[in-house]
Amino acid sequence: MLITIVAGARPNFVKVAPIIRAIQAAQDEGARIDYRLVHTGQHFDQKMSGDFFDQLKIPAPHANLHCSAGTVIQQTASIMCQIEDELVQNKPDIVLVVGDVTSTMAAAIAAKKLGIHTAHVEGGIRSGDLNMPEELNRIVTDAISDTFFTTSKTASANLIESNIPEEKIHFVGNTMIDTLLFHLQDIQKPNFWDALNLKAKNYFLLTLHRPSNVDDPVKLQALLTEIASLTRHAQVVFPAHPRTLKCIESNHINCYSIQIIPPQPYLEFIYLIKNAKAIITDSGGITEEATILDVPCITMRNTTERPETVTHGTNELVGEDMGLLAKMLNKIEKGDWKLNQGPALWDGKTAERIVNILLCKKD
Repeated sequence: MLITIVAGARPNFVKVAPIIRAIQAAQDEGARIDYRLVHTGQHFDQKMSGDFFDQLKIPAPHANLHCSAGTVIQQTASIMCQIEDELVQNKPDIVLVVGDVTSTMAAAIAAKKLGIHTAHVEGGIRSGDLNMPEELNRIVTDAISDTFFTTSKTASANLIESNIPEEKIHFVGNTMIDTLLFHLQDIQKPNFWDALNLKAKNYFLLTLHRPSNVDDPVKLQALLTEIASLTRHAQVVFPAHPRTLKCIESNHINCYSIQIIPPQPYLEFIYLIKNAKAIITDSGGITEEATILDVPCITMRNTTERPETVTHGTNELVGEDMGLLAKMLNKIEKGDWKLNQGPALWDGKTAERIVNILLCKKD
């Protein structure tokens, strides 16, 4: 069995690393399974891509499509065209796509047009917000995939409600957590830690990258002003996504005492999450890592595609309500955060389950 694994952006790399390890382990046990790793090139910044291959010990991709240029629509078209050539030349039995980025949707469409069985890792997650580019990617990918690996029972239920037959849905857990647990002993103190005089559990970690939060300079300035004011008694460390940093610099946005740092490699970023007093973010994936590391997390969105981080984890949604943000920060100061129950099957063994299911497939 040959599986083409498609990755193109930072979250993808975190999710495919344990799957590759699980395939290699199955090979060592005599299973007839192999893979080709195809990097679409969607992310080209070294901190957002290259460092992840090194730190996560991902083998060099068999192909790099270099599809980093242009608008989202142009990039989607480029990935579809380039990956069509890859799949025709090296026809796999299964194309495995992960997550919800542009590469995920584009690769799934190309694979299905070529009549290749398509499996979606992290299928079924939904925010209910069609203004999120990722939501459209999820819906399209799930509409055409053949096999679904889900991170929660909620995601499985979303697929069933979309008339996906239950036998195609496999609740296996979260490969992002596989990577987190596998590398937890290897996390590294960032090189700026001492220079900023950071201390464990004495700073807030901030991340903002959603277009709805960072593309409007007036809104971004207002957010940073409020966050700086509400956290004035502690340091705030802000690894700025390239799109966010561009908006800050081009519009001369005042970040006050917030410490802007470059995007961090995986091991350093997990160190920052683990040692933070709390996290303020608009990311989805970070809420998962915060839950496993038992760090309070405040999400500046009205919806989440990962509701288990709210119902069973450490995450709370505040949207754009600065009063609610202040209330949540006060709870953190008082040590009054909710009990973390931990989502089911987030145990570090998800990739093994995925590979075992793939090995059982006959078509």
